[in-house]
Amino acid sequence: MPSLNGAVLPPEAAERSAVALDAYSRTVVAVAESVSPSVANLQVRRRTRRGPAVGAGSGVAISADGFLVTSAHVIEGARRGVASFSDGHEVDVSLVGSDPLSDLAVLRADGGELAPAPLGDAAALRVGQLVIAIGNPQGFASSVTAGVVSGLGRSLGVGARGRRRMVENVIQTDAALNPGNSGGALVDSAGHVVGINTALAGIGLGLAVPINDASRVIISTLIRDGRVQRAQLGVAVAPRPLPPGTAERLGQAGAVEILQVIEGGPAQRAGLRRGDLLIELDGEPVADATDLQRLMVGERIGRAVRAGILRDGSQRTIEVILDELQLDS
Repeated sequence: MPSLNGAVLPPEAAERSAVALDAYSRTVVAVAESVSPSVANLQVRRRTRRGPAVGAGSGVAISADGFLVTSAHVIEGARRGVASFSDGHEVDVSLVGSDPLSDLAVLRADGGELAPAPLGDAAALRVGQLVIAIGNPQGFASSVTAGVVSGLGRSLGVGARGRRRMVENVIQTDAALNPGNSGGALVDSAGHVVGINTALAGIGLGLAVPINDASRVIISTLIRDGRVQRAQLGVAVAPRPLPPGTAERLGQAGAVEILQVIEGGPAQRAGLRRGDLLIELDGEPVADATDLQRLMVGERIGRAVRAGILRDGSQRTIEVILDELQLDS
């Protein structure tokens, strides 16, 4: 008779356990068979300071006419590569656009139709929900691991030093992710891609950039323009709690203190100073650096925005014309 931790299960419980396990297996198998044909093993040749180097990762086909999504760090320093699929066919791919600050990139296959995976919505995920990771860890093609959503709303730091940005609402999973999984698919039980896996966090910690409204806009922008524009205020900030009376009056508990004003930047030109507490931008509350980052959208480049600040105990509004954030090439 089946046992659990040494205890013998009654026949009815053993039967229910077997049925549940079989249902779990059927779900994982169905998702793997459905989505694996859409997940590619990527081989790219990148330029480095030490000369040419070969990199590897995964990619997910998202359209029949040849577009794939991968992690920006997988394709970093490369313009072309080869995508190999589970049925054995290979296609050359070229870089359409990369956004290091979201760790997303789009590739285009040179001819030949692809089997696209349906995209889901990570906003609908719940902690404890079944997810399946499909990719090519350590070069083992079309590997499938299953687990659950361990956490939601995590943050992942991406980008080079001095241009660090936090990707918001990252998915944490206990499905095993290792180098080579980056760029692969995190899939829900319905067979919808809800995240793009990343191994940036290190072995033993599974994280995925979510497929949601924000990332869909980034992917569409990369396909259309080849890059994502972001505005910048030209400051370094740190979160600060507001005094109780001020917090109650404003309806927010915190703000960001300006620690540094970049010389020649938008903040300096507008008269913002070190020590100012930034509480809002164009009427949107700024309680931490993530709020400020979220408001630095491309549509605000070159526009005058209203920065609400606290200075010497008094509240005032200063107009700032934002510049475009320039990334180091």
